[in-house]
Amino acid sequence: MDHATLLRRLAALETSHLADADKTLRVMDAGLRPLAPGLRMTGRAFTLVCREDFLTVLAALAAAAPGDVLVIDTRGSRRAVLGELFSLEARRRGLAGIVVDGPVRDTVTLRGLDLPVYARSATPLAGTTRELQPLQVPVQCGGVTVNPGDLIHGDDDGIVVVSAEEAARVLPAAEQIEARERAVIARLAAGESLLSMLNFEEHRANLEAGRDSALRFLP
Repeated sequence: MDHATLLRRLAALETSHLADADKTLRVMDAGLRPLAPGLRMTGRAFTLVCREDFLTVLAALAAAAPGDVLVIDTRGSRRAVLGELFSLEARRRGLAGIVVDGPVRDTVTLRGLDLPVYARSATPLAGTTRELQPLQVPVQCGGVTVNPGDLIHGDDDGIVVVSAEEAARVLPAAEQIEARERAVIARLAAGESLLSMLNFEEHRANLEAGRDSALRFLP
């Protein structure tokens, strides 16, 4: 499957559909939250490491391509490595989003952008501009390893990281989950009971009897 098709199909899904399809996928921890709700982020990972210094972020902005997602491992920084000017430049260059495992600032502006930005915290204190680190290296972000070129998919629930191979494998199941969920929502809107769609009573009886069981939707 070509890269553009993978991204298009990923972008149509919620992160929960991917996580339900494969619970072993890399999911960033819940401490990374979007500055602006309601945006969806899908793109290639452009990775970098910096600590208390944002010069490497500026270098990444110059090197990243449209559609990339900056994934920034700040190594526990307490100073902001991103603010409004860098975010506006990222939007101008056509980046798909930014993930900062650390602090940002200028959050009022960042919340008003149509560019997805995720961060762990905010502070008015900016980092320095004295250290330039290598770009496009494996990083730790949100508790998971992110490699250059991995696919990043984020929404209000969080961020999922997949390789192209993982995406191609998990997409069919995730799309089936999304279609089934849409059908269930339509039936609920029509007045049907959720319990009537599930094997809840059978599942509960099996568990109480000590038998293996799984909660599932009825045919």
